[in-house]
Amino acid sequence: MKRLLFVICVLTMGSLARAQTPSLGAAATFAVLGSTNVTCTAPGVITGDVGVSPGAFTNTTGCLVVGTVRQGVDLAAAMGLTAFLNTYNALALTPCTQTIATAAFTGNVPAMLGPFPLTSIPPGVYCFPAAVTFTDTTLTLDGSTNPSGVWIFKVGAALTGTGFQVVMAGGGQPCNVFWAVGAASTFTTSTVQGNILAGGPAGSITVTGGNLIGRVLANVAVTLTGANIHGTCALVAQGGAGCKNDDDDGDKDHDRDKDRDRHEKEKDRHDKDKDHRDDDKDH
Repeated sequence: MKRLLFVICVLTMGSLARAQTPSLGAAATFAVLGSTNVTCTAPGVITGDVGVSPGAFTNTTGCLVVGTVRQGVDLAAAMGLTAFLNTYNALALTPCTQTIATAAFTGNVPAMLGPFPLTSIPPGVYCFPAAVTFTDTTLTLDGSTNPSGVWIFKVGAALTGTGFQVVMAGGGQPCNVFWAVGAASTFTTSTVQGNILAGGPAGSITVTGGNLIGRVLANVAVTLTGANIHGTCALVAQGGAGCKNDDDDGDKDHDRDKDRDRHEKEKDRHDKDKDHRDDDKDH
């Protein structure tokens, strides 16, 4: 049974395992992470673990959390925050594939790569030197050339999205999308996919309505109002650990079976040798 579970995990995680995504370390298992405060207001829903250290989680209106809340003086949350900031700093050093001077996009086709507007964006590292705003914009991330490709969006200041839609196409994975934001991130009635890393000194995240599929990681505070945060990537990270343990247990069982078989064979050989010696004595 453990072998079967391991095979199922490998099949379901295969496309993610091939992707060379930046490592989030101890932050990988958190869907939402902050330092001073994390606030969730109903009818908000968080699917995945929540971490806030050294601050506290505020939930006075019945926001639904399908996961574990770690807050205050909590080692796991503190280690997660440190790991996330390390990843953010590493992303800041990643060379840009394309630098985009445009500060505001409106409409469904942002002209991000030169004079010819693209309906979809291939994997790469896209840098916005300053703040950027997306209003009623659909951004399609196309993995058809490389389904395990990685998208990194480096934003020098604030990131704002209103009616902003991030769509994955061509087999692209939301867990391979990283938004490294130097200031505050604000999303209103948007559907965003990927990991939001607001790691700057003023790195807070505010999500009002809409959906976010990925992770919400902030250097300061996180405020969620009627938003649906689905920590798909965190759940995959937790499942990966579980699959590894199942495989380890399966390997131990397999090793024990091999030892037992080897012992039985040696015993049979010993018995046969004894019989032969007895026959020689009789003759």
